[in-house]
Amino acid sequence: MKIRSAEFWAAAATAGAVPAAEYPEVAIAGRSNVGKSTLINAMTARRSLARTSSTPGCTRGLVFFCINDRMCLVDLPGYGYARRSKTERGRWKQLVEGYLLGREELGGVLILVDVRRGPESEEIELADFLHTHGIAFVWVLTKCDKLKRGQLELRRRELADTFGDAPCVLTSARKGKGMDGLWKWVEAATS
Repeated sequence: MKIRSAEFWAAAATAGAVPAAEYPEVAIAGRSNVGKSTLINAMTARRSLARTSSTPGCTRGLVFFCINDRMCLVDLPGYGYARRSKTERGRWKQLVEGYLLGREELGGVLILVDVRRGPESEEIELADFLHTHGIAFVWVLTKCDKLKRGQLELRRRELADTFGDAPCVLTSARKGKGMDGLWKWVEAATS
């Protein structure tokens, strides 16, 4: 996909603050240190569209980015490592589940997983949740540049059983690897 425009559109920390949808949407989910913001910046060819931080867990609500005035990427709060209170993380869970179940314009979800770690319980639970509710998703293996080619292929094969029939895209935000495949999935999910 050729990116002509990519801009911050809205942020919502509560269900009441979620804006009415104007375009089809794809949500981006993953652990706090998986590289969601970095991937958004790589996908959109922008250096600082999504804010990156050395401290994981800075996304505290839903963050909407409008792409080409025809679709939105929605950055969901990270889970796992985020140093936030249980109460705050509980609110995030309610916000995210409400968004995922109630947003008619949602075309699908990118589940980001660090290729070196593989999916942990939160990612598996999210995939099960999405599958149960009929929401399309794709596994996105991030940080693939951290492994040598042979290691990467071995890792991909090891994870294939976990991913089952769900599609999987290998990416490296640093090298721009996998962006075309990711955009093909996003375009199919939002059309």
